[in-house]
Formats: sequence, C-alpha cells, structure tokens
Amino acid sequence: MALIAGSLAACTAAPELQQPEPPFYKSMAAPDAEVDGATAASMISGYRANNGLGAVEMDPALMAMAKERSQAMAQHDKLDRAAGPDFKRKLARAGFDAKGAVENVSAGYHTLAEAFSGWRDSPPHRANMLKAGVTRLGIAAVYAPQSKYKVFWTLILAAPDDKAPRS
Repeated sequence: MALIAGSLAACTAAPELQQPEPPFYKSMAAPDAEVDGATAASMISGYRANNGLGAVEMDPALMAMAKERSQAMAQHDKLDRAAGPDFKRKLARAGFDAKGAVENVSAGYHTLAEAFSGWRDSPPHRANMLKAGVTRLGIAAVYAPQSKYKVFWTLILAAPDDKAPRS
C-alpha cells in the first residue's frame, strides 16, 4: 500500500519546469551558434546607462560587418584587427561616421557573458564600450573548431554619418 501511495504522489507532483538558458550564457562553441544581438545591445546599453551614456541598438549592416570580421579571423586562426576588408572604408560606405566608430575583437570566450566581462575588465575595450556618441551596434561570434581559441568575437559600435546617405 505504501508503494502505491508513493507512486501516486509522484504522479501528482507538479512537473519541474525547465527554464530556458539565458541567451548571454549560450555557448558559441558550436557550428550553428549565433549571438543574440538584441541581448548584446541590452547588456551594453545597460552598462552604458550605468556610466551616464545613451543606449545602442542593433544595426543589420554592423552585424554583417562584425560577422565578416569574425569569419576572417577564424579562417586565419588569428586575432587580428586587420582581418577582412578595410574597416574604416567599409563603415563609411555603409553610412557610418568612420572617425567615431570603435571595434573590439577577441577570441576564446565561449559565451556573450564571458566576452562582455572580458571587454569590461580590459581598459581599452571598456573605453570602446563607453564611447560617447555611438548609437548602433554590430556583434558576432564565429566558431572555429580547429583553433585553440574556438570562438572569435567582434563588437562594432558606431553612429550614423549625418552627411552620408544610408544604404
């Protein structure tokens, strides 16, 4: 009888709801992994707000540029700001103020939370995240299984160039 009662109690217990993993903890060390740009924009905007600065929003052109830069670094297995096309020229062609844009590149972080923490704790990367006047963001992580780093990151922060037409 005790066995039946125990079995019935187990059947009527509320199932444990499994919470989805927050996007900033999702591992980018997988072939199909994509950074959640909205989550990144929210995290960086919150950090900027805590430091008296305005928010940034995700921009499709900057997202594509970040992906291209991360792919180039992954392809060459090298953390290199010069990987891929000329950064300033490409920014200007996309309608951004190339003089006011900043870029963080890094490798080895597996999650957005790790990359953000690493940038926050590095004075030059922190200064880029706290750049005054930027309003747009592009971010990407590319998995390179053959690399000792495994994941290559690019963060671009910029403001539209008021003099240039946006494409």
